[in-house]
Parts: sequence; C-alpha cells; structure tokens
Amino acid sequence: MSTKSFLNDIRNGETFENQDARNLFFRKIALYAGLYGAALLFIIPYLWMISRGFQPRWQLFAAEPYLIPREITFQWYSFLFEGTPIIRWTINTIIIAGGATLAVLLVDSMIAYSLTRLNWPGKRVVFSVIVASFMVPGIVNLIPVYQIIVELGLLNSYLGVMLPVIAGPIGVFMLVQFFKDFPDEIEESARIDGFSTFQIYTRLILPMMKSALTALGLFIFIWTWNAFLWPLILLQEESMYTLPIGLVVLQDTMTAQQPGLIMASALFASLPLFIVFLLLQKQLVEAVQMQGTVG
Repeated sequence: MSTKSFLNDIRNGETFENQDARNLFFRKIALYAGLYGAALLFIIPYLWMISRGFQPRWQLFAAEPYLIPREITFQWYSFLFEGTPIIRWTINTIIIAGGATLAVLLVDSMIAYSLTRLNWPGKRVVFSVIVASFMVPGIVNLIPVYQIIVELGLLNSYLGVMLPVIAGPIGVFMLVQFFKDFPDEIEESARIDGFSTFQIYTRLILPMMKSALTALGLFIFIWTWNAFLWPLILLQEESMYTLPIGLVVLQDTMTAQQPGLIMASALFASLPLFIVFLLLQKQLVEAVQMQGTVG
C-alpha cells in the first residue's frame, strides 16, 4: 500500500482495523460457502434416493431422470411394508445393535475403570494385550470365533451375533483415554466421604463421563447396525436377518423390476441412524471437546 493510498484511506475513514474486519468477513463467507457446498455434495445422493422412492414406475424408467417427482406415489412403501419382512428385519437389527451397545457400555466401562482407577498386578500387561489386539485383522478371527459360537450353541441367535462385538477392544481403549483424566482429587474426596469403589464408579465416573459413553455408544450402535459379514455367516433363517442382509436380498431379487422399492428400503434403513445421530450429536461434540482439552 502506497503512502498516498494510505492517506486516502484515512481520509475516507478506512483503517487497518476496518480492513482486517472486512477481510475476516469475506474469509468467513468463503469458508461457509465451501462448507455448505461440500455438504450439498454429500446430500445429493440422499436427495436422489428420497426422490426415486416416491416416483411412480413410469418416471423411474423414463429416458430423462427426474430429481423432483412430477407425481408422488407411496406404492413402493406400501409394498415394502406389506410384501417384505422388513419390519421383522428392523426389529432384529434394533435388538442386536441396542443389546450390543448396552453390553459394550457396561462391560467396557468397568474394564476401563479397573485399568485406570484401581491398582492391581498385571493391569499394564492386560492393557498392552488389548492394544496389541488392534493389530490382528478381524477376518483372521472369523473361523475361530465361529467355531466358539457353534460350540456354545449360539448359531442363528441374537447373542451369537452380539458376543464378538462385546468382546471388541475399541470400547476399552476409548474409555481408558477418558477415565485416566478423571481428577484424582474428586475420587479422594469421595473416599473420605465414605464412598465405596462401586459407588465411585456408578455415582461419579459414569455421570461425569456421559458424553464419552454416548460417543462410544453411538459408534458401536452404528457399526453393529451396518454389520453385514458376521450376521450373514451366523444367521441362517430369513426371519432372523438384519436390515443390511435384507436389503441385499431385495436388491438381488428386485433391482431390475422394482428400483423404487430399493430406494424406499434404503431410505427406511438409514432413517433410524439419522434420527439417533440428531438426538446424540450434542453429546458427541462434547466428547470431542472433552478429549481435546484434557490431558
């Protein structure tokens, strides 16, 4: 900036502060434009799925695709609920995903509490084994775990699908990072007040780590909801299928004849996850902020 232009800016009321504020304003506009543009790219496939699920057959097979339906129909959803066992598949998925999530939160929180807040011999070795198990690909354990499930008589059962999820190391590893940052002063004060170890765990640790537990629960629920390979191997009856398996069955049998049905079923299967995420997004953000500000 030349001296002459600088003096002109001063005469016109322009200062460095005003220029910085204006530059910051334009940077914010560019940032939000980029974020909303990227979000739109992710939303377009879902908008296409929603649109195709409400289009009649003649629009689905028209030479010109329609993003906005000229005519709205509910025939695909009517056939989906009346002609397929998708409600049964949804119930199966909710039972498996919900049961596995609750079990992981209970078991892994107790393990993480014992590893971080209690003193007992060998806990470092145990935690090292848990961390080392991340290096073993899940596919390697597929046959041994399947044999164990068969020996336990849990083939084609909900519990058989949930057990490998409950035994996974991700929950313990994640909760250890949060539990080890719990203030020692609070725990010592609780012990002075007569709190037992179990009371500290239930009345202090769990309530104060609600955001971390919610984040872990959301991750486990989504991962279990979308699981395909293990339920496909273990569940042998169509009435026991989960939604991912059921959607593949529908795609294999009706993709060419009923594309609207496939879009409707995909929307129905993804809607519960979207609702769960909206309900728990506040706790998820709090967990990320908590982990980023402690330690």
